[in-house]
Amino acid sequence: MNLHHKAAEIYVPDDRPVTAALKRITHLGIGAHQDDLEFMAFHGILECFASKSKWFGGVTCTNGSGSARTGKYKKFSDEQMMAVRRGEQNRAAKIGKYGVMIQLDFPSSAVKSASDTTLKNDLKTILAATGPEIVYTHNPADKHDTHLGVVFAAIQAMRELPPRRRPKQVIGCEVWRNLDWLADAAKVVMDVSGHDKLAAKLNGIFDSQIAGGKRYDLATLGRRSANATFFDSHATDAATQLIFGMDLTPLVLDKSMDLVDYTVGFIEQFRDDVISKMSRRLGRA
Repeated sequence: MNLHHKAAEIYVPDDRPVTAALKRITHLGIGAHQDDLEFMAFHGILECFASKSKWFGGVTCTNGSGSARTGKYKKFSDEQMMAVRRGEQNRAAKIGKYGVMIQLDFPSSAVKSASDTTLKNDLKTILAATGPEIVYTHNPADKHDTHLGVVFAAIQAMRELPPRRRPKQVIGCEVWRNLDWLADAAKVVMDVSGHDKLAAKLNGIFDSQIAGGKRYDLATLGRRSANATFFDSHATDAATQLIFGMDLTPLVLDKSMDLVDYTVGFIEQFRDDVISKMSRRLGRA
């Protein structure tokens, strides 16, 4: 594949030829930063982990140069931090048995740019080479601007593929904002119960982000546990770890749909539900 940055890397943990490794991908995660895939797309990783016919592919869009650094990483240069973060991501790919791990090496500024199309072009190239059935990426209600840049580029890239080559399912995942507020009928509910050890091992690899006091590893598992416990108020828990997603498939299948209107539609559903419940309680229904 011809990718935009010379430092972009394609890593195949089991040493298969790159072309063959790409073609076998059935589940593709597209994340902004090193560690986003493990936090948001664990369902896809798990679906493929022990399968002989399903393979998870990972794409990390940014180079890690803007990472916060404290503790033992406090004096690291941008180049040193980039190397550390790239190594952490590849170790996660090895432990998670990914079919391929692609790191695109974009600076966050390029990802957040409304006029720069190079990320979209790289993602289109990757999607064409892999042809995944399912794509996991950020959700468009996320509050992190770099995450938004990635999901916008990913959706545009998928829209530009021939209809028969577009993924069958596209899921916007939780990172910076959870999706508990989505109406239950609108949630893509992903049960990842019973695999806490693998999840903790993958999350814990990213020491450069955890060592300074940001316990993403604990927070991620805690969110999944909270999702499971608070999902249904009138039944005992059927799961211990749930990830919620937003269905972005309609946006990819219908290019005429507006991304903002589609996302705000979910927010309006939430608003209407709050108003309805309060109105009934106050006798205003």
